Amino acid sequence: MSGTFMGMPAFPEAAREAVDNPTLRGNLRHATHTIRAKRAKAVAEVSDWAELREAGKRIKDHTLRHLDHYLVQLEEAVTAAGGIVHWAADADEANAIVTRLVQETGESEVVKVKSMATQEIGLNEALEAAGIRAYETDLAELIVQLGKDRPSHILVPAIHRNRGEIRDIFEKEMGEWGRPAPEGLTDTPAELAEAARLHLREKFLRAKVGVSGANFMVAETGTLVVVESEGNGRMCLTLPETLISVVGIEKIVPTWRDLEVFLQTLPRSSTAERMNPYTSMWTGTTDSRAADGPRVFHLVLLDNGRTDTLADEVGRQALRCIRCSACLNVCPVYERAGGHAYGSVYPGPIGAILSPQLRGTASEIDASLPYASSLCGACYEVCPVAIDIPEVLVHLRERVVQGGPAVREGNKVVLRPAKGHAAERAAMRAARWAFSHPGALRAGQRLASRTRRAHPRHLPGPGKAWTGSRDLPPLPAEPFRDWWQRTHGGKDGVQ
Repeated sequence: MSGTFMGMPAFPEAAREAVDNPTLRGNLRHATHTIRAKRAKAVAEVSDWAELREAGKRIKDHTLRHLDHYLVQLEEAVTAAGGIVHWAADADEANAIVTRLVQETGESEVVKVKSMATQEIGLNEALEAAGIRAYETDLAELIVQLGKDRPSHILVPAIHRNRGEIRDIFEKEMGEWGRPAPEGLTDTPAELAEAARLHLREKFLRAKVGVSGANFMVAETGTLVVVESEGNGRMCLTLPETLISVVGIEKIVPTWRDLEVFLQTLPRSSTAERMNPYTSMWTGTTDSRAADGPRVFHLVLLDNGRTDTLADEVGRQALRCIRCSACLNVCPVYERAGGHAYGSVYPGPIGAILSPQLRGTASEIDASLPYASSLCGACYEVCPVAIDIPEVLVHLRERVVQGGPAVREGNKVVLRPAKGHAAERAAMRAARWAFSHPGALRAGQRLASRTRRAHPRHLPGPGKAWTGSRDLPPLPAEPFRDWWQRTHGGKDGVQ
């Protein structure tokens, strides 16, 4: 998988730098608290939210169990509607396909709908290497692109920027990419939006090739769906003559009727709206007499680690994700660390379980992501498809400790034998022995209580990192069993 921010350190180191940035923390705190409050109000309006959530979970789980069937059905439907389907096993193959398709049109620039999948594979960089310039048209993505920055949020990629910073970026960079910012630009939202509109309009009107992702693909009809709030996506989907969509294979829903559930839960969970201002759907191609829509449509179905993730019975639930970003907005770790610390285009709690599965846990950053959580469970409570993120985090921590990714052996998925983490394994073996020998455990507890005043507040050696930001909990004056026996009676402290 591509999409790793090259040179990024492990999460604890990157997060430490972010926590020391008061401007970043202020921007994140204001934005996430505002979004989460609006979302809670929008969800409270729906009396059957729990039922919708369960329905979304079941639809996704059913689709994932029968993904092979629905992928074939989707390909047949898209082809019947005039589209062309391509299969990409990984990022390199997907980038090569898209690059070739653009080159075949003879064009040297494309306009893009906001797409996590194309960010995941590093498509913009691949196109640039081939002499093709990709223009982001989503406002937040435009800010990130002009600022030579990286996205830090799934829904609002420029959430780490404030209005003053955005104005400075527009004034400095817009002229290098096309129409410059108006003279005397202020940081009022209306003026910033107008500057972006004027800058992008000329690109929409001359673009011959559009590139998109999709929020959903309907297997029975071959229909693709993009939901957005600005209308820039619809411009990219309807004006260019050629449309190339890069979509993860997990984005399928079986039937048109299934959209009913997600078109209620996604907008409320993401933008706190009752429905998205723009919901664009297209099936195949249009003929030359049509006023809008692509004359040529290519669908690139992207695997890039998804099949491996599907093989893990616990971890596969991450593939239910509909990219609403609700989990980011309630996560206390994300609020303080920001999205860049996750070293991936998928930040926050969902990124902490999705990136290590798509990319593996061999790198330092990916091995650290399952630990980027306090396991408070707030992410699970707001997830519209009920992904138990804490459960998957603990599962992935086990994988990291075991030393490798999950591998299939017959009908089971097992973990590779451990190669490292000797100190942690030794500690776990010692704990297992102690808990299986009650007499030794009780003696150790009594000894620890009697010597508690001499205990350090921080651990040495391998434990130093854990106590670097927290004190060890104080030991009680006597073990619980001794207290119970003294106050309630009973042999060995047990009634």
